[in-house]
This record gives sequence, structure tokens and C-alpha cells, in this order.
Amino acid sequence: MTVAAILAEKGREVVTVGPTATVAETVQLLADHRIGAAIVTDRSGRILGIVSERDIVAALAESGAEALDREVRSVMTTRVVTCSERDTINEVMTRMTRGRFRHMPVVENGRMVGVISIGDVVKRRIEDVEREAEEMRLYIATA
Repeated sequence: MTVAAILAEKGREVVTVGPTATVAETVQLLADHRIGAAIVTDRSGRILGIVSERDIVAALAESGAEALDREVRSVMTTRVVTCSERDTINEVMTRMTRGRFRHMPVVENGRMVGVISIGDVVKRRIEDVEREAEEMRLYIATA
């Protein structure tokens, strides 16, 4: 199973934020969309970073409420790991687990075409395992 299958099911909407948005504005954006991270992009759509709930909590722990007035570029993660639609679910799960991050932009031909989360990956993997188990039960029952 590939990342393309996840995007086909969940959609390709990507929530982005500009680098000069405040942390407070970004918090509101995450809450409005009920998501855990947003991709930070420039005006041309180029990925500059990713800002997650974890980044925001770290900034609040360091600076207190003053962090809410800072630009998101000052708290975002700049080393963004991406994947392609051709990557398998197992490959992506391994990279997310090793890198200890939960959101990954999907990039094709230099253009962002979606975002997947560890929740998307785990959900799909569980569905695959359940389907395989059912196929095995049917095979055994008819053998």
C-alpha cells in the first residue's frame, strides 16, 4: 500500500501558514481545523518548515505567554522530512517512528500535494492487517 492510497481516501487539503504569522494565529488555525500541525510556506508555496503542537508547547515552556506574540518562523521545525505518493506505508511509518515526528508533507515534482499523519498511516496499516487476517481465515475455511 502506498501514500497515494491514503491521500485518495483522506483528501489532499493542506493547511499552511506564512512564516510571519504569530504563534497565537497559528494556534487558532490548528484549533479551527482540528489538526496537530501546519506547513509553513512562502508565498510561492515552497516549504520553509512545519509547526506542530509540540513546537508550540516547547516555545510556551521556554518563553511563557510571550511566545504567542512571536512569529511562527521562530518556533517551527526547519528540517522537514517529506515523502512521495509512491512511498509505501511501511517506509513512511519507519521514517516517522525513527524521526519521532507525526506529520509528513507529500511532495511530487517539487510541489506539495498533501500531508499525512502517523494516525493516517496507522489506520491504513490496521485496515491492511485486518483484511489479510480475514483473507487467511477464508482461505483456511475453504481449504
